[in-house]
Amino acid sequence: MIAPPRGGETNCPGKGTTSVRSPLGSSTGLHNPFRQGRFGLAMPRVSILMPVRDRVRFLEAAVRSVRTQSFADLELLVMDDGSTDGSADLADRLADGDSRVRVLRRSPRGVSPVLAELYALARGEFIGVVDSDDLLVKSALEKCVGALDADPAVGVVYTQHLIIDEQNQAKGLGYRSTIPFDKDRLLVEFMTLAFRLVRADAYRASGGVDPTLPAAPDYDLCLKLSEVTAFRRIDEPLYLYRVHPGMISKSRRTEQLEASRLAVERALVRRGLNATYRLDVDAAGQFRLVPR
Repeated sequence: MIAPPRGGETNCPGKGTTSVRSPLGSSTGLHNPFRQGRFGLAMPRVSILMPVRDRVRFLEAAVRSVRTQSFADLELLVMDDGSTDGSADLADRLADGDSRVRVLRRSPRGVSPVLAELYALARGEFIGVVDSDDLLVKSALEKCVGALDADPAVGVVYTQHLIIDEQNQAKGLGYRSTIPFDKDRLLVEFMTLAFRLVRADAYRASGGVDPTLPAAPDYDLCLKLSEVTAFRRIDEPLYLYRVHPGMISKSRRTEQLEASRLAVERALVRRGLNATYRLDVDAAGQFRLVPR
């Protein structure tokens, strides 16, 4: 069963407050910061994508958590989706002096078309998304890249995550990130909802982000990725997932739920299971596959 992506993590039974080391400390090691690509262009190994819409309160911490990663061979693409709270201007200031950070401004379109464009612009061998109200633990990229380098058959590495509040206080381990990965179970439980690092070629093989989806593009993408490549979980909370009243999964819960339903129904068709199972969603937003 699944609640809509990013929703449902606010209530984690049996989870207490946990002490969390700051992800914003000093860098522990700079490898060769860039590789040379075709035509002499600098080609980072990792592209981190950050869509932004009115997140001025949390944006600085989110950007800093990427810039101070112990793995420095990266680019950070920040795309402002028509913010009205000064987020775009803040992003410009945060990028000043760091050539790895690019800030792009767009008129309001929504998260799906923004993510689709960001993926298309990414130059890295590996691509990840950090939401502009969340934080990436300092060693996250180092460990995720290491896992992908260690096993070429794995196309997606994802991590466990901690729930944090508006004051960065930890509220416990995100329940869904403790669920073992299973391609079929992913149809009803989004256990890969937080941080993922994806091989660029696996992303392309999956068909990529659907820019027409009104919501839940990450869930739809994970379902498609699970059909073309292997996943591996790092059993360590390397992502800090912020719960607050303005988060999309709270303010647009119905839209998230309907888009998630559509993503699952499309996956059933792709997998040839739609004649055998139908999707049932109860009043609480729990997903179940029911034999026809």
